[in-house]
Amino acid sequence: MYIENKYWNNYIGDTDDSLTLVEYLADKQKEEISLGEIFSDIGLDKLNGDFRKHDDPLTVVFSNIDSDYDEQYVEFYYAIDLITDLAALLLECKVSGSVNLCKLFGGDLETAVPDVHITATPEEHELMNKALKDFVSAPLVYDLSEMCSEEEMLEMATVCEELRNELYG
Repeated sequence: MYIENKYWNNYIGDTDDSLTLVEYLADKQKEEISLGEIFSDIGLDKLNGDFRKHDDPLTVVFSNIDSDYDEQYVEFYYAIDLITDLAALLLECKVSGSVNLCKLFGGDLETAVPDVHITATPEEHELMNKALKDFVSAPLVYDLSEMCSEEEMLEMATVCEELRNELYG
C-alpha cells in the first residue's frame, strides 16, 4: 500500500482514533463509502469545517463486527486526527483505487472485509484541503496539542503538508 510506508504510522494512522476509524470502515461492510457519509456518521459535519477544538463528543455506532468495545457507541477524541487519517485514506484511493483495511489494521480484523474506496465530492475535497492547510499553518491551536509536545505537533504539521501536497498539489 502506498500510504503504509510513507504516512501511516508517521503521525497519521497511529492513534486510538485511527484504529477506531478503520474498525468503523470495516463495520460498514461496503466497497464504496462517501466522505459525506463518514462525516455524517461520526459528526464531523456538525463542526462546520472547524476541526481545531470541539465540545461535543464525536461518536460512531458499530453494528456489524465484534469489537473490543463494551458499548455500541465509540467516541473519537480529536477531529484533526480523523481529518489527517481520512486524507491519507483518500490519497491511497487516489493512488491505488482502494484501501485494504486488513493491512492498515495489521491483519487483526476478526472478519473479512472488502477493500474500500472512499469517494468525495469536489466540495468535500476543498474542505479537506482547507482543513489540512489550517492545521499546517497553526498546529498548536488544535486540541491535540494538549497531548503532544510542540515539537511533535510541528513534525505532524510537516507530514500533513507533504500529504496535502500529494493529495491536492
